[in-house]
Amino acid sequence: MTSSLTPDIIDEINVRLKAANTIFNTAHPGESPERQPVHTVYGGAHIFQAGSAKKMGNAALNHLKAYAPNFVDFSKALELKGHEHIPNSKEEISALEDQLRKDLGAVQKTKKAAFFAYTVYQRVLEKLVREPVEDFRIDFEDGYGNRPDKEEDMHAVLAADEVVKGMIENSLPPFIGIRIKPLTEEQKNRSIRTLDLFITSLLKKTTGKLPDNFVVTLPKVTIPEQVSSLVYLFDALEAKTGISAGSLQMELMIETPQSILDSNGNSALPALVKAADGRCIGAHFGVYDYTASANITAEYQSMTHPACDFARHMMQVALGGTGIRLSDGATNIMPVGPHRPTEKKPLTESQMEENRQVVYQAWILNFTNIQHSLKHGYYQGWDLHPFQFPLRYAAVYSFFLESLESTSRRLKSFMEKAAQVTLVEGVFDDAATGQGLLNYFLRGISCGAITEKDAEAAGLTLKEIRTRSFKKILQGRQL
Repeated sequence: MTSSLTPDIIDEINVRLKAANTIFNTAHPGESPERQPVHTVYGGAHIFQAGSAKKMGNAALNHLKAYAPNFVDFSKALELKGHEHIPNSKEEISALEDQLRKDLGAVQKTKKAAFFAYTVYQRVLEKLVREPVEDFRIDFEDGYGNRPDKEEDMHAVLAADEVVKGMIENSLPPFIGIRIKPLTEEQKNRSIRTLDLFITSLLKKTTGKLPDNFVVTLPKVTIPEQVSSLVYLFDALEAKTGISAGSLQMELMIETPQSILDSNGNSALPALVKAADGRCIGAHFGVYDYTASANITAEYQSMTHPACDFARHMMQVALGGTGIRLSDGATNIMPVGPHRPTEKKPLTESQMEENRQVVYQAWILNFTNIQHSLKHGYYQGWDLHPFQFPLRYAAVYSFFLESLESTSRRLKSFMEKAAQVTLVEGVFDDAATGQGLLNYFLRGISCGAITEKDAEAAGLTLKEIRTRSFKKILQGRQL
């Protein structure tokens, strides 16, 4: 049977589609397989030091051991999956811990809830020792406040000095950056000056080298011109300091209704990202500024408010497939008890119990909020206090570990089907789904939730995992 269409008509359709598809694919390259931190820790610029990450990690570890000295207490406080099947008595807990140390595999088969809780707890402990902070933002905005110009000038230079020291000592987190003030009429000159002083001082001392994964956070964005002005400032700073063009990158804080919908009722996010001229790598949702801007009173401002779910989903719809990393906000209830001991006056039993109840309530709130974000496709969020770190990692680790077995089966089956299709027909159109399954393992491995050995159980080799690309894995299996 012959086609009724002439070759020139088919050629014209192909030309039109090629141009349109190329534009779309350029704007939507897909989710980046590169590592994304699971949290960003915000801390005032006036107290930042080269060793801040380690200091915060020690505080987090001591807090965890004080309120959950074993995995059973931790699992029951957070109500981890199967916690009700784990014994409560000290004798039974001690016996169970001995069994776990002697024969972990046997416990995994016969007492799954205990194995799960033990694995989460041990990996949280390990993380707090090895890498307690994944991403840190030196904050000149809400966590710093408005100060005299002379004082902020001083802190901008001192913060740069501490970053340089951290680079030399290798004590910085794997991701780091600075949050400037917004580029509003009231704050724009202060914001420009702070960034200028920080970057110029930093690069002068490092002879033109930025820290790894360095980013500038622009808060309270409302219009594209604020973003394009920051790009212009980046261009000027790069030319002034001699670093290569495009070295400075930004992330946008989505914390106003105007950054969700513009004045014409259109999605504002594509225009904001476009104004960044390729320099935007992330968009962070600001829960409390956003809800306040939406006239929600403080009593009802929370991570799980429906207004926040709407905004987060708008971010996903507008930026899906662009490679822009999305981050959720923070829980503003800290797990800190009301009573503090002194040398002369230790806490009473009732005060310690009250502290414990307050801390556990904050734990479960933090944990539940982080799980809410994860279930809605947000794998990064903010932490404001070191005592929140154990909850961050517990929520992330339990999230990944709960679905490890089922995701491993799915990926193994998917890889087999993909290989068959490629062998027979030479093409496989559903690579995005395969990359999505692979990204589950990449995310889990990078934060310490799962191990490379866990991923090998899904049928992958270490060499394949480290390519970070589903397409490359398939290509490698065809050789």
